[in-house]
Order: sequence, then C-alpha cells, then structure tokens
Amino acid sequence: MPSPYRAIFATPGTKGFTAAGLIGRMPLSMVGIGVLTMITELGGSYALAGGITATIALSAAAVGPQVSRLVDQHGQRRVLRPATLVAAASVTGLLVAAARGWPSWTLFVFAVVAGCVPSVGSMVRARWTALLRDTPQLHTAYSFESIVDELCFIVGPPLAATLSAGWFPEAGPVVAVVFLVTGVWWLTALTATEPKPHPRHEHSDLSSALRSPGLQVLVATFVATGAIFGSVDVATLAFAEEHGSKSLGGVFLAVWAFGSCLAGIVFGLLHFKGKAEPRWIVGISAMAVRMIPLLLAGTLPFLAVALFVSGLAIALMPTIQRGSACCTSRARPNLAGSWASVRWP
Repeated sequence: MPSPYRAIFATPGTKGFTAAGLIGRMPLSMVGIGVLTMITELGGSYALAGGITATIALSAAAVGPQVSRLVDQHGQRRVLRPATLVAAASVTGLLVAAARGWPSWTLFVFAVVAGCVPSVGSMVRARWTALLRDTPQLHTAYSFESIVDELCFIVGPPLAATLSAGWFPEAGPVVAVVFLVTGVWWLTALTATEPKPHPRHEHSDLSSALRSPGLQVLVATFVATGAIFGSVDVATLAFAEEHGSKSLGGVFLAVWAFGSCLAGIVFGLLHFKGKAEPRWIVGISAMAVRMIPLLLAGTLPFLAVALFVSGLAIALMPTIQRGSACCTSRARPNLAGSWASVRWP
C-alpha cells in the first residue's frame, strides 16, 4: 500500500518549500533554549532568562498574526523578507546587549521587537492548503507538518544548548538566526507555490480572523499550551543543571519532541470520519493527563520517561487544531495558521 506521505509530494514544488520551511522554522525550537542557556552562562538568573523568552513568546503571539495578515494581503515574498531582517537584527541586538552587560531593560526591548519573526510553519501550511484544499491529502499534509515541527524540536534544543554551553554563550541564537534568514529567503524564492494574495478590499467582511468563534477557542487553548511549553523548557533546563548536567536539558527536550513526533506519524497514517471537535477534546484531555507525571519527577531518568509520555499526546491536538484553523478563514490562510501555531520559543 503506497504511503500517504509519499502521495502528497507528487505535487510539483512541495519538496522545495518543505525543505525551505524545515530550515526556516528551526529557530522555533532553538531561540528559546539558546537564550536561556546564553543568559545563564553569562551569569544571569533563570528568572531573567525566563522573562526574556516569555517576552519573545508574548510579542510573537501579538505581532506574528499581524505579519501574517500583511502576508495574506501582499504575498509572502514582499512581507517575510523585511520582517525577517527586523527579527534577525533584534535578536542580534539582544545578543550584543547580553554579552556587553547592558541593563536588563535593554534585553526586554530587543525581545519585544524579536516578536515580529515570521511564522514559517504557517506559511508552509498555507501553501499546502492552496495546493490540496478540499482533498483527503490535506489531512496528511497537516500531520506531516506536525512531524516536521517535532523534528525541529528533536534537533533544535540539544543543538542550541550544546552550542551555547560548549562553544560560546551566543552560539545557539546566532545559528538560529542563520537558519531563519536562509530558510525564509529560500522559501520566498519559490514563487510557483506561493498562495495568491488577498487584498483587503476583496474581503472587507473578514477584517479579523479572530471574529470566528472557532478560532477564538483555538487561540485560548494555545495560550494555555504555550504556557506549558515555555514553563517545561525553563524547568527542564533548571532541573538538569540542579542535577549536574545542564547540557542534558536540551537532550531531554528532544526526547519530549520525539514522543510527539512518533504520535504525529501514526496520526497522519489514520483516516478519520466525522467532525474534528470530538478528536480535539480527546487531544486536549490526553495532553493534560500526560503532563501530570512531569510534576512527580525527582530524578533525571524519571524526567526523561515523563517527557516522552507527555510528548505522545502533544502532536495530536495541534494537528487537529491546525487543520481546523487553516480552514477557519479560507481567505486568510496565513493569519489563521499563525494563531494556530504560536510556539515561540
């Protein structure tokens, strides 16, 4: 039986934008861990490091959808490149400020501006939506996107932590910025699969994707899941350092993503009938229950097992939500997808 994943790549251009998207979204998993490791390696506290990464995440949640709104109106190439340059410059400023010991408030200023980083995953999903809309293959494409996200979280955290802890403190974020610029430039050069822009005057009745009740529920849910992701990142690194090996924190986060990746692969091979809402509720409930063992971790081996178990439920919920969100606003695929994928850092 042919693999459904192989079938989605029969469409011309899909391999190119998938590869570019993989590189461009690596910072999603690297910047947060890289900044956390950098700040603590430079003598800062976990409270300061966590505050900075939280500021980046909150800024991305607020600014990212606005960037995606502009993309829907003007196209990916015209918007993503300048937004990427601004984000890269702000992260660079953050690194310089941290390395030179500038006042803490300057770090937060740069962190706020860094929130304009494009949601590369949403741009890739928008291309899948344009190519496979109203086909069964779209479910497989969304599942594949979940797998790619988790692959980034398998490779990114240990890479960023190792670079910053073993090379020089700023190494992890620097490499993340290189990935971002390279991936976005490559993706935006592939104009053949770029979704057609939708100028505002063509859809005056869709002034805000957030007017959709369904998307409002997704946003509220992802605010909660984003808090979980951010707190687990910080807590895992701190727990590993407390037990004598900070570099293992990135490895444990990779184990967490590996569990989610396995679940995403299986989920993409399945074909469901009926509405997505029941599966969405099951996914949320499963993730909540599987987070409980993390609260009981007292040793590094137990933490690794608990992270793997909790990761098995993570890929299911976002995959369902991404499919729902990208269809919530058919005229604004990047904007809807952006709200459904806020996972920075």
